[in-house]
Amino acid sequence: MSSLGKRLIQSAKEARKIARGEGGIKSYKIHIPPKINVRAVRRRLNMTQEEFAIRYRLTLARVRDWEQGRSTPDITARAYLTIIEREPQAVERALARA
Repeated sequence: MSSLGKRLIQSAKEARKIARGEGGIKSYKIHIPPKINVRAVRRRLNMTQEEFAIRYRLTLARVRDWEQGRSTPDITARAYLTIIEREPQAVERALARA
């Protein structure tokens, strides 16, 4: 078997482990975007700044600062905002229990 074939089989095995929740942290990488357009995320959700801040437990001042370019989200905020962008209902369900 070629080395490419061996790597493909190994990758498939690792993917199966990850899908089962058995993969270790070294088996995959998490991508957090270097920048995120907070205004675009909020607008796609059809919310005002205040609604967005309240729903996702952010401060209104912070949302305004991000949108107006006075500050930028740090890596943790970018990760959170990425999850909001991709799975807003999951975030809402998680926060409803808190």
